[in-house]
Amino acid sequence: MRRSRLSVYLGSILLAVVTTLTGAATAHASSQAAANGYVALGDSYSSGVGAGSYLSGSGDCKRSTKAYPYLWAAANSPSSFDFTACSGARTDEVLAGQLGPLSAGTGLVSLSVGGNDAGFSDVMTTCVLQSESTCLSRIATARSYVTSTLPGKLNNVYSAIRNRAPNAKVVVLGYPRFYKLGATCIGLSEAKRAAINDAADLLNSTTAQRVNAHGFTFADVRTPFTGHEICSSNSWLHSVNWTNIGESYHPKAAGQSGGYLPALNSVA
Repeated sequence: MRRSRLSVYLGSILLAVVTTLTGAATAHASSQAAANGYVALGDSYSSGVGAGSYLSGSGDCKRSTKAYPYLWAAANSPSSFDFTACSGARTDEVLAGQLGPLSAGTGLVSLSVGGNDAGFSDVMTTCVLQSESTCLSRIATARSYVTSTLPGKLNNVYSAIRNRAPNAKVVVLGYPRFYKLGATCIGLSEAKRAAINDAADLLNSTTAQRVNAHGFTFADVRTPFTGHEICSSNSWLHSVNWTNIGESYHPKAAGQSGGYLPALNSVA
């Protein structure tokens, strides 16, 4: 009995030490990233399209003060903050126009990219305006691109980031599922909504595989967005916005602060 109690006691001490060290390591990683500078790359999900409050100098890139990169920088006060994410950006455009601020002194890089390469906007337009069979056919084309061509495109971006920022922690954020299924919802059919969600899952899993292969960190936003999809009672995503079509199917400010920012915080 005494030996058992001693084992439990020692185990408790060990657990406390490990927990303390883990917490210290996480805090150290965050402070190190802040001390060495932060660069936010990517597409509209990183620039903050749909969140409003766009920076006046960002033009068509629509970089928002309510986007997760801006919120993270405000909370952590990095030594430098370069926000180059841009609405509509594909992998080639990230390579050509967003990597300039990266250096050996960069401590943290975040990005989301790949959705535009796969034709996200055209998929959603097709599914909203055309028949179920046409929608499913367009999704099938996008899925083929994601499995056959996108991995190489992502490899190019990730390799370029590592070459330019050899000491940075690189966090790649995914995309949410767009629809709550099994709910009464005006608009797209259940089959269309399910196919769009499945395509989002494929895009996330394909991205995560390439992220892991490069030794980066994948931050999955599907869990925090669960219960906040379109057709839910508290959606963090815009549905079709006929008065501002560019914001359709993008996160609202609540999706940036409640979905994307916590996902970055959990790993940065």
